[in-house]
Amino acid sequence: MAPGALEQVLSAVRHPPDTRKRLLAPLETNEDAAIVRLPAGMALVQSLDFLTPIVNDPYIFGRIAAANALSDIYAMGGVPWSAMNIACFPCSLPKDHLSAILQGGADAVAEAGAIMAGGHTVQDDELKYGLSVTGVVEPGKFALNSALTAGDRLILTKPLGSGILATAVKARWEGHENHEREIARWGARLNAVPGALIREFGLRAATDITGFGLGGHLLEMARASKKAIRLESAALPAMPGALELASMGLVPQGSHANRAHAGNAARIGAGVAREMTDLLFDAQTSGGLVLAVPPALLERAVERLQELGDQAFLIGEVLPLREHDIFLYLE
Repeated sequence: MAPGALEQVLSAVRHPPDTRKRLLAPLETNEDAAIVRLPAGMALVQSLDFLTPIVNDPYIFGRIAAANALSDIYAMGGVPWSAMNIACFPCSLPKDHLSAILQGGADAVAEAGAIMAGGHTVQDDELKYGLSVTGVVEPGKFALNSALTAGDRLILTKPLGSGILATAVKARWEGHENHEREIARWGARLNAVPGALIREFGLRAATDITGFGLGGHLLEMARASKKAIRLESAALPAMPGALELASMGLVPQGSHANRAHAGNAARIGAGVAREMTDLLFDAQTSGGLVLAVPPALLERAVERLQELGDQAFLIGEVLPLREHDIFLYLE
């Protein structure tokens, strides 16, 4: 995209007034890099994520992609502080399409209490958008993949099935408009509340659920922690329509790849329906967080999530490793 055209796109994107307080170098003068104030005594937590559209509305796509990238910070117990855009944009699409995507991202970042500090845009045949995010976290007070403890209960904060619904949206399957609204409802929602719960309760283990699916991310945690995880299939929450679509075979290729990658490390009970396995490994976009909560804190944690307007699905528990090569049980 020509520099003049890009300036027109960027001039249409609105940022909150306090952006200038946190940025030492102004956005308007196209500096080579951003200079951002940081709070004293805090450590940085950084991540980067971008993706192709899973909905048709460009503004909603921007919000979902931004929420997806911000989740990496929340999953560590961090607070988003600043972000930078990453956009790959085909020349065949109108400029206001890109403006809407960037505005969706900017609004999600502002809702997170962070600032947008610039970014980079390139021409590409395929539309992609996301963020590089910098957050702050108190040293020694953050959550890790590798800190599961036997006895921990697992709370999931969003229902599953966005990959399945997105497959139906792309295929323009009957009811795809409702499926797209459901994806937007959950995908554009920030994981700020469960991220704050990590800090409030001093939780030591958490992860966000994205492309590897619930099963893939929990396998990562179990392996890193040298523990096993038992999930109750009846407790796994599904977005409306997801199980029905899965029973018809509308499962994305990424979900099949997730199940294949798990191999024998995941044991599925004989009575578990196939579509529940599809849900377990469904490739999510901007999914919820899984929080590992000690039993003594469980009731308070559930109440706190619900009090702040988030979901709290109790899906399973952490066990000692019973067999050296089985890390995940779906029963």
